[in-house]
Amino acid sequence: MFAIPAIDLKDGKCVRLTQGRLDQMKVYSDNPVEMALRWESQGASVIHVVDLDGAFTGEAKNLDWVARICGAVKCKVQMGGGMRTREAVERSLGAGVKRVVLGTKALSEPFLDRMLASFGESIVVGIDARDGKAATQGWTQKTGVDAFEFARKVSAMGAMRIVFTDVMTDGMLAGPPLGSIGRICVAFGAGMVIASGGVKTSADVKAVRGLGHANLEGIIVGKALYEQTCVLSECE
Repeated sequence: MFAIPAIDLKDGKCVRLTQGRLDQMKVYSDNPVEMALRWESQGASVIHVVDLDGAFTGEAKNLDWVARICGAVKCKVQMGGGMRTREAVERSLGAGVKRVVLGTKALSEPFLDRMLASFGESIVVGIDARDGKAATQGWTQKTGVDAFEFARKVSAMGAMRIVFTDVMTDGMLAGPPLGSIGRICVAFGAGMVIASGGVKTSADVKAVRGLGHANLEGIIVGKALYEQTCVLSECE
């Protein structure tokens, strides 16, 4: 399935933020496992899980819930948030996660190089962009690193997959940033790109697919699913 549902965890609850802001948080469920089973029943082949506590503190806090999700569903689970040490990556994979998304720590080239060498395609590089620059620490800090140049660099390092999020569109339900998604697909070359941010309706998902880039694997959909402006089964 081209659309990939998101489950963002905060204190064991399924929540959504607007533009990554904790002061703009809405709780949708206190049972993330039930939510994962719902998305799987609607056709999801991959579920994108973010440990928001980990993203903001630097240490994964919701791994027990992630393990329960992995044990309950048959589809692949990819996880990000607080993946800043080898031990964190290993614990996540041990919990049943198939792909680990490295965000803040991926900007450290020696660390990323070691993780790619050790875990190969299980490592996904998260590139979160604010005004074209990479954002870190749960999107709270904008760096001077050009997001598109960084995509070219991690492709040359051997990364096989990235998740690209335009922070300013995330949770806004204002449509995905088609131009930026197209640019990142070109920058990343042959590697696979998962986009994220801005989807409001199934038409938005189809518009992203319509960009026609062979390396565009899908787009993560979050708030639109929870607010029911987008139906997962209608996204193909």
